[in-house]
Amino acid sequence: MEAFEILLPLAVILLLSKLMGLGAHKCGMPAVLGMLVAGILIGLFRYIPWEPLQKGFFGEDITYVLSVMSKIGVVLIMFSAGLGTDLKKLRQTGVASLVITFLGVAVPMGFGALTAYLFMPEAGVLSNLFYGAILTATSVSVTVAVLKELGKLDSKVGTSIVAAAVIDDVIGIVILSVLTGFSGGSEGGGWEWFNPGAGLVVIKIVVFFIAAVAVGVGLRKLFNLMERKAPHNRRVPIISLAACFVYAYIAEKIFGVADITGAYIAGLLLGGTLSETPYVESKVDEMGYLIFSPIFFAFIGMNNIEYFASISMKFLGFGAVFVAAGLLGKLIGCGLGAKMCKFSWKDSFRVGIGMMVRAEVVLICTEKGVASGLVDPAIYPFVIVIILLSSILTPILMKWSYKKETDVSPSVQTL
Repeated sequence: MEAFEILLPLAVILLLSKLMGLGAHKCGMPAVLGMLVAGILIGLFRYIPWEPLQKGFFGEDITYVLSVMSKIGVVLIMFSAGLGTDLKKLRQTGVASLVITFLGVAVPMGFGALTAYLFMPEAGVLSNLFYGAILTATSVSVTVAVLKELGKLDSKVGTSIVAAAVIDDVIGIVILSVLTGFSGGSEGGGWEWFNPGAGLVVIKIVVFFIAAVAVGVGLRKLFNLMERKAPHNRRVPIISLAACFVYAYIAEKIFGVADITGAYIAGLLLGGTLSETPYVESKVDEMGYLIFSPIFFAFIGMNNIEYFASISMKFLGFGAVFVAAGLLGKLIGCGLGAKMCKFSWKDSFRVGIGMMVRAEVVLICTEKGVASGLVDPAIYPFVIVIILLSSILTPILMKWSYKKETDVSPSVQTL
């Protein structure tokens, strides 16, 4: 492959992702969904019997380059998520957020694992658990936008949802790392030559987190020093990215922990109290969403289009129940957690609905499960359905629940 041959696929992916993303946004859905649709549309090129088109978009060399750029995209997404995690939110709701998060992770994971076991008992316990782990992910960006529009973001419900989402992300990443480590199938392997049992996996994960925090403390001091000497200097985001990539590489190569975990922890350690965090986050988002992130989401759609047409009736039944488990798991789990913390029934319902939304994190978890060999790629269409339904239902139900007590902000009234 000549180097210039990658340019046309990149142009088509970026242009179509932008157009579909804008279309999804105008329909009140996450731009991520539009990027996925763009990938699915490009994936349809497979069925056009024209060799230059096939080779230009699905040739082995082209696919490899796109997969590398896709990997950078997902690492940047998780690094940005870590940078944007505000640990101070946890102090505002205390025990309530912990209870909501615990049940909001345990219930959907249990529902998902049980569904997988009932339909695919031969897959094994680890595989069933990974199907459940996929459903633990949440993404409250849609919920936050709705609550902000309704003037309820700073309410007890709004604060609880945001704080619970922070803890949810951390727990979800840990679960993903543990399951990936147990599978022995993480990309890059990590100590395959010395893996005598499950206990070692846990030890490696614990050692990684201890080492990551210890190094992170030193990095924070270094960054504070750079901020004082040269605020808003480009060296800060550049070194931050270098730290992100090193954390991601070492996590998977040495400790057998998912690379996205390393990226997320790097963001978590470099975010928070650093005054330069918003500047670094803006630069990372700018680079990520300009090129790498659209490639990641489109690449998923491109390479999984065939699964939409080849789903067996048995897997169709599993997928339908899996979607229901994903939606009801968060609603019941988080809602029950809120009720246990003495929220009203209406507020408990709002918390459950607010935590139901899924977006990019559920796709990342699914991709990791497929890569480890624990998850059937045919699950992708149903994960996309979960994203679609949760993104549509959450704004509708949330606005309906506040119908008689909405305090719309002045900026919204003028729209």
